[in-house]
Amino acid sequence: MNFELLEGHNLKIRAAVEGEGPLVVLVHGWPESWYSWRHQIKPLSQAGFKVAAIDVRGYGGSDKPHEIDAYSLKNIAADVAGVIDSLGYQEAYLFGHDWGGPIVWTTGLLYPDIIKAVGALSVPYTPIGDKSLIQLFRELYKGKFFYQLYFQKEGVAEAEFEADVKTALEKTYFGGDGRGMKFMFENFDNPAYKKTVDSTMLENTPSFETYPAWLTQEDMDYFVTEFEQSGFRGPFNRYRAQDIDFEELQEFKGVSYPLPACFITGTLDPVNFFARDESASADDILEAFTKNYDDLRKVEIIDDIGHWTQQESPELVTKHMLDFLTNL
Repeated sequence: MNFELLEGHNLKIRAAVEGEGPLVVLVHGWPESWYSWRHQIKPLSQAGFKVAAIDVRGYGGSDKPHEIDAYSLKNIAADVAGVIDSLGYQEAYLFGHDWGGPIVWTTGLLYPDIIKAVGALSVPYTPIGDKSLIQLFRELYKGKFFYQLYFQKEGVAEAEFEADVKTALEKTYFGGDGRGMKFMFENFDNPAYKKTVDSTMLENTPSFETYPAWLTQEDMDYFVTEFEQSGFRGPFNRYRAQDIDFEELQEFKGVSYPLPACFITGTLDPVNFFARDESASADDILEAFTKNYDDLRKVEIIDDIGHWTQQESPELVTKHMLDFLTNL
């Protein structure tokens, strides 16, 4: 595997690149890295694909503009298109996880002539509606803690996370995986884990004495090193750019997703429960995953895993990704 510094949209994007064949670009989410795809890169390349796992702008070895508007979906989608061109390709397949999902969905909408198909993990496609998602969250979580609202004030979340990067990442990763979600369900009424509107992200968040099976100390050391050198402003700016996304992507308001699509998630992913009534059934949630597409080829819901989809169930996720790619 080689690291290449590629041309994004007026800046440089680092990518871990391996293999030869049709191009697959992998886009990570928050707070992650190209390294989040470490289990998928070699199997995909061995199956006959060229794989480029990027650091999204603001992360790792990619450039890190300061301005909030630099982190709009439109700008990051242009980075993905630039990476494809830099590698000498005229078309590519995309997979994204967490924020990488909206990034790859948007890239497909903006560049349908070069994107052959799109797969996402954790975050399904949602068309532009009558208001931005962050405005919706402001209304739904008024008077309550919601992490995306906490991230909106510049410098506050950065200070909390950068004070102790390892602890911040451990609490974030372990609170949202399968074990962490089960713990929170079991302790739903425990005041030790209740947040108020004035809470911080890491306050009243559980800590675990042992690492889960899906992440080693060595893996964590890599993530910590990346964030100690990059900081967190760029990653948090993605959350702050959602009103900008709403304005810039109005042409796609209400649009059903036109490209061949794939969606993979876990039964315990916290995203499944965002802005949904507590009485929502599994069928209600499944409908939310599947209703906004013209050509949804594959939906896979993996039992017993949380938010870190491709890391918590690497072999099964890789299998589903390859099934989607090879059956297009």
